[in-house]
Amino acid sequence: MSTERAVRAGAAYALLILGALVTVAPLVLSAMTAVETPRQLANESALTAPHPATLDNFRTVLDQGLGRAVAVTALMTVCITCGQLIVSIMAAYAFARLEFPGRDVLFWVYLGTMMVPTAVTLVPLYLMFAKLGWLNTFWALVLPFLFGSPYAIFLLRQYFRAIPGEIIDAARVDGATTLDILVSIVVPMSRPILATLTIITVVAQWNNFMWPLVAASGPKWQVLTVATANMQTRYDAQWTLIMAATTLAIAPLVVLFVVFQRQVLRSIAVTGLK
Repeated sequence: MSTERAVRAGAAYALLILGALVTVAPLVLSAMTAVETPRQLANESALTAPHPATLDNFRTVLDQGLGRAVAVTALMTVCITCGQLIVSIMAAYAFARLEFPGRDVLFWVYLGTMMVPTAVTLVPLYLMFAKLGWLNTFWALVLPFLFGSPYAIFLLRQYFRAIPGEIIDAARVDGATTLDILVSIVVPMSRPILATLTIITVVAQWNNFMWPLVAASGPKWQVLTVATANMQTRYDAQWTLIMAATTLAIAPLVVLFVVFQRQVLRSIAVTGLK
């Protein structure tokens, strides 16, 4: 039995290592290509470590306007993430703990909007912002995603429903208002799931491509994904520059996950047990 268990464990670890290599290998190759010169890329194998490594590709893409795209993307992501967290927390608490007529019907109708493809709402959103004169502005990038999302509200609602009701009742007996309970009790108890939701939102908005492409066609409010796609067209054969732009786009997300990985794993474990 111990031998069989060891074989199973070895096979599981082998599959995990293989999956990790398949996932990490493109990121490593991208970073290696980003610090190579075009001559090194043309004359040497892709698996050969760059010697010497150079940062000229990063300087070039930043000088070509990618730095502004990074700043616009970061500002957009921060605004949307803060807005979604605030609105989703309040809406999820209302759906989980407050009693009002039609609460469950309204929740499931709102949740049903997750089944609507993004492409269906693209044209109506574009026409609305065109009528308002907000195309090619920062508001066009932010407003469609600022006021919560069905997935975030659903995730938080399920977590809030698992918080013992006795804690909330005791707070009400002590004279706490709904806002006091939400800020002082519910939010601190929900830090793991909030960290997970923050990462999910940041990654989704950082990688958002279709709506920023349609809503902000000019260079002033161009986001990182659109700028990178345009760079692939402009520098069709210069893969070192394209990989430098790609590495700049990926690096903040990798850092974010490394910083919050414990919170993510903890939220998965706690949510699974509940």
